[in-house]
Amino acid sequence: DENNDENNNDDDEGSVDIARRDLIYNSIGVGLIGASGVSAYSLFKTNVYTPSGFQRLPRTQFIAALGNPDASEGTQTEEGKWGLWVEDPGPRGVWLRDYKKDIVQSSSEQYRAPAGWKFDPQNWWLEEHGLIMEAPQFPLVEGKYLVTGGRLVTTTLTIDKGGNWKLDEGTLYDVTHLPCRSARYQPAAGDDKDNDGSPLTANPKDFPVAPGAIMPSVQGCCKLDYAVLFVVGKA
Repeated sequence: DENNDENNNDDDEGSVDIARRDLIYNSIGVGLIGASGVSAYSLFKTNVYTPSGFQRLPRTQFIAALGNPDASEGTQTEEGKWGLWVEDPGPRGVWLRDYKKDIVQSSSEQYRAPAGWKFDPQNWWLEEHGLIMEAPQFPLVEGKYLVTGGRLVTTTLTIDKGGNWKLDEGTLYDVTHLPCRSARYQPAAGDDKDNDGSPLTANPKDFPVAPGAIMPSVQGCCKLDYAVLFVVGKA
């Protein structure tokens, strides 16, 4: 009987330990779920959520946008049209250090990048790691785009016939993917110094650019910084 009592006591203590452990695990789980709720919802909206009338794209596309980051709507100017990369321009880019070899002295055609796109010395693009990119397609055609910055907001961007843009939710900053930085460089008129206004003048030490920071200036160039928006669906 004493042995039975001891076994019963051991069982009771074991049950208490299991219950205590389960309580701790459950408490931790609830805490984690609560802490990650916003992130989980954001992930759902970015990767799963597709509003009625939209079709999910098989591959993400990228909008180059100019505008007040705090605005939810605006008008594109002639100098500040929005563009679209239907493919990720990063992997197709050329490092600044390889500009002469891979673009100027290209084996196929001068100013032809290895990926096949044409470099325009009067209108060229850089991304945050110091890669020379192909230009996006201009202009961004009218329509409805499902856009996100990969953070909290995934929403509809409407481009009308007049080039006006409007977000259903949030601001331009909210749908900007901060780690992706991009800028367009155009040589300043009348500057005849050697290499000024070309990628040869850019300083590789200025890269990489921190998320959300402006792109570096290049001597002899006028620069326009563009926000990058992910396009995950179209109406």
